[in-house]
Amino acid sequence: MTLGTASKQGDLFNDLDRFLDKALDDGSIYVFLHRERDRLFPDEMFADLFMGHGRRSVPPSVVAAVMVLQRAEGLSDREAVERFTFDTRWRYAAGVGGYGNDAEWKSFSHTVLVDMRERLRHSERPDRVFEVTLEAARVAGLVGRRRVLDSTPLYDAVATMDTVTLVRSALRGLLKVADAKLEAELRAVLRSGDDYQSSAKPSIDWDDAEAREALIDSRAKDAYACLKLLDGRTLELPVKEAAKLLATVAGQDVEEGDDGVFRIRRKVAKDRVISTVDPEARHGHKTESRSFDGYKGHIAVDPDSEIITATTVTAGNAGDASVAEDLIADLVQGREEGPAAASADSPSPDSSTGEEATPAKDAPIVYGDNAYGTGAFQDYLAAAGIDSRCKTQQPTAPGGLFAKDRFQIDLTEGTVTCPAGVTAAVRFSRDGGGMAFFGEACAACALRAHCTRAQAGRTITISPHERALAEARARQTGPAWREDYRATRPKVERKIGHLMRRLHGGRRARMRGTAKIGADFRLLGAAKNLARLAVLRVTGISGRWAVAAA
Repeated sequence: MTLGTASKQGDLFNDLDRFLDKALDDGSIYVFLHRERDRLFPDEMFADLFMGHGRRSVPPSVVAAVMVLQRAEGLSDREAVERFTFDTRWRYAAGVGGYGNDAEWKSFSHTVLVDMRERLRHSERPDRVFEVTLEAARVAGLVGRRRVLDSTPLYDAVATMDTVTLVRSALRGLLKVADAKLEAELRAVLRSGDDYQSSAKPSIDWDDAEAREALIDSRAKDAYACLKLLDGRTLELPVKEAAKLLATVAGQDVEEGDDGVFRIRRKVAKDRVISTVDPEARHGHKTESRSFDGYKGHIAVDPDSEIITATTVTAGNAGDASVAEDLIADLVQGREEGPAAASADSPSPDSSTGEEATPAKDAPIVYGDNAYGTGAFQDYLAAAGIDSRCKTQQPTAPGGLFAKDRFQIDLTEGTVTCPAGVTAAVRFSRDGGGMAFFGEACAACALRAHCTRAQAGRTITISPHERALAEARARQTGPAWREDYRATRPKVERKIGHLMRRLHGGRRARMRGTAKIGADFRLLGAAKNLARLAVLRVTGISGRWAVAAA
């Protein structure tokens, strides 16, 4: 397929355009796309996605405008094409005019959108639509040196499976991708009597504990028999991946007892696969009491302009801080000085007052809740010369016992002093962390009842990033720090609320797999950025982007 191009000559006699020029608000995304579409998404920007011969494609500039509007309004591919065909605002935004005989692209198939997503996904610049919106904001001076980070659950688009369904589904998938000869070999080692043709659960008396146990045992033995057969063989990639999934779901949920019977494990496996339809989805927790199945969408926002500067998607069980460095990569790359010089410019907390020195002029600032206040990320920010406004959780202890902050930790001397005045040496490990043991001193201590219930006495764990954590906790006690945090951090919550409202499809993931959901989430970010640029009256002037004068 060769690159199709849109006409760049406007029609002065197009009644539809003239009507909508007056009817739509200047801050509308439709007006913004109509005016700036050719600057944002010129057809030539997508030339690498097409060949030099073949039939002409729908102009990529038109498709890009439709994709952005589709994601902004949370529509399916068919609904988006229908809206493009019959909604005059969409046609106005895409620059295709009305419905006259000379009108270009009165409609196209919904598969065009599927094809464009796949072409982008396999290209060297899969996120170019988002990148264009961010660059326009940056050139217009709307992207500053502050970032606010947060994440939100994205519910998976498949049903969560129990152990029996997982094992049977994985076995069915293995049999499906095997060739006729291998399938016959696999079926020859099955002993449960299940042909694994149906996705329905086997018909048993589910109130009978022995029947349930026999079901689990027989399906697990089928799984391990198939894996034993394949062990050591050179397999085709689809068979290899199916066998790997079968090994994962069988190994995570069942274990063999001393009597040779397979039973469900009593503990939940770490990084447990919850569905064979979407093996990358995970069970996650946004809070201790709020769980979900699926993925997490992570964003970085400029709090002044409310432009989304970065997005990424992870499995639902990933920690927020695990991708924080990726979200602020532009800040780190933008530093003119190296890490050593940047660290010299960073504010140093006054541990006695909780106040901090004035940050270096123009130093980047990153805001985040407790999820981003890890020692590793605090150290990373300090090394990059970035001022941290990431909140670090205060130490806690169960049952109202003395928390860790009641102990005086001297990292220089390598000692820890307890509330009773007893000092213990820290036994450091290779990673920089360590342990301080108060065992013998606790036996006759008058404060023991308030400190520990352990028979061996109190133990204090020293993190490899203990100094960074202590400095962060000291900084966040300052009034100026707290005021800035409270005024700035909530802005990302509002932005997430805009992203997740039902108009945009809600929290339900529209696709499967981290890569595809990540691309869809970035496209949503691009749509929100374009809407924000429209509200701020950004326009292309003399080849550059600028905020129009009021």
